[in-house]
Amino acid sequence: MKIKTRVILLLIVLLLFAGFFYYRFYFVFGEGAKAGTMNYFVKKGYVFKTYEGRLIQNGIRTQAQGSIASNEFMFSVTDEKVAQQLNNNAGSYLELHYKEYLHTLPWRGVSVFVVDSIISAKPINPVNP
Repeated sequence: MKIKTRVILLLIVLLLFAGFFYYRFYFVFGEGAKAGTMNYFVKKGYVFKTYEGRLIQNGIRTQAQGSIASNEFMFSVTDEKVAQQLNNNAGSYLELHYKEYLHTLPWRGVSVFVVDSIISAKPINPVNP
């Protein structure tokens, strides 16, 4: 096999690997919005400190008639500004915009759902002056 042919094959293999890596870790599988009250929000990790949180979505109907269950939405946050806004709005009713990836990366958090912005934040029990 000639050197030129080996170089071309190597480039094709590298491009295929790069495409697979992009699809697996950086391709945005879905986008959406979730609303509810934040259960907790923490910064944690051994090597990569990431922001992790849970949003409780109230009033989701279950299969059994007449009963209501709550659903938890577990998410990660990569943007410091968004994390600060979430910390400032603890206890509020939040509407969050998120992106869903196929797999996680250590520096992106432990969840495939990454919140990238806050749509709205409304206090649950507003303080009367």
